[in-house]
Amino acid sequence: MNRLQSVQNAAARLVSDARRCDHITPVLQELHWLPVRRRVDFKMATLVYLSLSGMAPAYLAADCQLQVSDEDRRQLRSANSRTCVVRRTYSSYGDRCFAAAGPRLWNNLLAHLRQTDINFEQFKRLLKTFVF
Repeated sequence: MNRLQSVQNAAARLVSDARRCDHITPVLQELHWLPVRRRVDFKMATLVYLSLSGMAPAYLAADCQLQVSDEDRRQLRSANSRTCVVRRTYSSYGDRCFAAAGPRLWNNLLAHLRQTDINFEQFKRLLKTFVF
């Protein structure tokens, strides 16, 4: 990630004619570029959105399942919040797979971003504002 971030920083300096000694964060904000780690989170959240809405390939949609409550036994507060089931992993390598990292990221989003009544373009716009 650090190498990718340094490449992005160099590209931002090249595009904006910033000097090497200038801070890069204001330059990235001026260009409306997300840092690499946040860009990865943005892309993963959009993939989870597409998976939950049925617009993603089946192999991705199988990794993202919404939690369903057993309404016969009890009503949970989380039933209306559209949270995903997070797969349990046993290593840090497993924590980074899409089946674990995607639902975990989805559950950490704000509640209004996880609603069903927004379309994909609205979701991307709101997500970029949230991540930025």
